[in-house]
Amino acid sequence: MKVTEQLKELRAKSVAELKDRKIDLLKQQFTLRMQKGTGQLSQNHVFVNIRAEIARINTIITEKNKTEA
Repeated sequence: MKVTEQLKELRAKSVAELKDRKIDLLKQQFTLRMQKGTGQLSQNHVFVNIRAEIARINTIITEKNKTEA
């Protein structure tokens, strides 16, 4: 999925849905961090992708909070 399509999907969601998605991503990030520590992680790019998506979600949440205020 392209980043622009992903951004459209994220912007269509509510703040509560975005926070739920962020929590899921943080759990995945923790799991990947544990796998990396034990040497089981073979796909390092997934870790970077999750961090980028968390950053996108944080940005969209901030944008939505500014427009509501």
